[in-house]
Amino acid sequence: MTDVDKRMRDYVPKYYIEMPVATNILDREAEEIERLYASIDDVLAQFFIETATWGLAHWERIFGLPTDTTKTYAQRREILLGRLRGIGTVTAELIDNVATAYADGDVDVSLDAPNYTVIITFVSTMGVPDQIDELKAAVRDITPAHLAIEYVFRFYTYAELASGGRTYGEVAATGKTYGEIYNRGLT
Repeated sequence: MTDVDKRMRDYVPKYYIEMPVATNILDREAEEIERLYASIDDVLAQFFIETATWGLAHWERIFGLPTDTTKTYAQRREILLGRLRGIGTVTAELIDNVATAYADGDVDVSLDAPNYTVIITFVSTMGVPDQIDELKAAVRDITPAHLAIEYVFRFYTYAELASGGRTYGEVAATGKTYGEIYNRGLT
């Protein structure tokens, strides 16, 4: 017994449950309502590229793309989502949001207009972020092709180490290598 069937039986007088004709009618109506719910859910799924199936043709028409039914739904969705990401104006704020997601810290995005370069400076993290390749791909994907992208990393310098007041013995006791200190600091 489905949830719809159960709810329908709750709305009728209890003596209907003992009548085969009445229960048959309730069962058939419950099946029809279930099909209606499924159809509603299917239509709603077509409003979103990520869940659309037969509605992908409508999305492709909206974006001016040819409908290629030989491709899988996933391939067609990728094309549509790529086209959707490319719409709109790319701002420093958008690039900042993308870079911050991969940097695990704050970044500063500036534009060197005379040299057609976007400069992304990592402010609150030391060294090169772990997912730098993914970050570069994501930023390149949203940045106009005529702009170069320059990344500025912050490293832990000897001056910072010296000003920390630690002795060589204290630094050596941490067990960190020069590369680890240079890229991530002593924290």
